[in-house]
Amino acid sequence: MADSVFFNLTIIVVLSAFYLDTTDAQMGACYGFLGSNLPPPEEVIALCKQHNIQRVRIYNPNPQVLQALGGSNVSVIVGLANEDIIGIANDPDLAKSWVQNNVLKYPTVNFRYIAVGNEIGQDGEGSSIAPSLAPAMQNVYNALTAAGLGQKVKVSTALSMGVLGASYPPSQGIFKAPSFINPIVSFLSKTQSPFLVNVYPYFAYISDPSDIRLDYAVFTSPAAVVNDGPYQYQNLFSAMVDAVHAALEHAGAPNVEVVVSETGWPSAGGTATTIDNAKSYNSNLLEMVKNGTPRKPGKPLETYIFDLIDENQKEPETEKHWGIFRPNKQPKYPLSFD
Repeated sequence: MADSVFFNLTIIVVLSAFYLDTTDAQMGACYGFLGSNLPPPEEVIALCKQHNIQRVRIYNPNPQVLQALGGSNVSVIVGLANEDIIGIANDPDLAKSWVQNNVLKYPTVNFRYIAVGNEIGQDGEGSSIAPSLAPAMQNVYNALTAAGLGQKVKVSTALSMGVLGASYPPSQGIFKAPSFINPIVSFLSKTQSPFLVNVYPYFAYISDPSDIRLDYAVFTSPAAVVNDGPYQYQNLFSAMVDAVHAALEHAGAPNVEVVVSETGWPSAGGTATTIDNAKSYNSNLLEMVKNGTPRKPGKPLETYIFDLIDENQKEPETEKHWGIFRPNKQPKYPLSFD
């Protein structure tokens, strides 16, 4: 009874928190916690404000981070952990409890999306969770709707480019596992929610450096590299995103918006990992997303740079160096979110 009363009494309060319009700020950053030397959350959010980073993505509903976000203009994508998906898919009450504890409990936080899981797929790690993903998304959406937030806080899942069976040329983009992806796409279309996808030209480049040019991967090619009918591609990022756009069209959901939930370039620890390459990638990315992709020209692309701050507890070595800031809060290179 107490939980029910809390759930119902907080609806009115929570609704007042979702008035902020941040549509002008298309760029955000991913805020990971796997570092032993990271600044406290309140300092990290202050850092975001200082540099006009108005959107962040976190991978779990960290209470300290959510408290730091309270009352700010910084909106947030909150992740629901992969290990919680099966339980929430099977029990709507668990979904309701998750929403109570991680959304309604923070009435002054500007929640943007709930990302149910990260990079779940039909293959490899997470494949056993795959059948539960769409039902879990539905149960979280139902819980948000019961709280009056179904149209304010969108529900999605962050997928990898691995869900595509083909991506070259971009117009041939198609999903490889319809039984997995179709229920997700149908849900997103029905609820007018975005398709979140992690897009990494870096990994594409290092997997095939003989066929993928570095300048094409880091936005410095002087001319188009790929011609795809009426579309010309001067950078790999746009080609990858448009392959997802094409796959959604082929799946009968051309109106589902694509949001890039992760992208970036590491500055050390591996092949082509230099400060200059990271700066080139992220600074040019910031400009490119303002104008959309060849397939969606003039439509700004909501995008989150990975990572906000270097995380020294990640492996392998390359994973430690994706931050645009060092743990002392100093930027690695000039980068403008204005």
